[in-house]
Amino acid sequence: MPRRNRRIREEPRSLPRDGSAFLGSQTVAGPSWTNGEPFIMRHVGSAAAQKYYVCPGCNQNIPPGVAHIVAWPRDTGGRGEDRRHWHRHCWDRR
Repeated sequence: MPRRNRRIREEPRSLPRDGSAFLGSQTVAGPSWTNGEPFIMRHVGSAAAQKYYVCPGCNQNIPPGVAHIVAWPRDTGGRGEDRRHWHRHCWDRR
């Protein structure tokens, strides 16, 4: 019977409390109406976009399968009610 390679489990590292633990998250200046408050921003690929969202920049739907941006204020910790899904061009235009 072949031998299995067993990895030694390292102690899990703690995640940042601001919700920015996801790969590709970055801190950027927020929309103009927030007076430049820092936001955590993350790109969502088309394969990961599986629900309808309403973009706060244009009040239009973001359908499933469309790549977009998720952003939330850095100080809120990334709670679900604080995250907003934006079209990429709406986020760049903000």
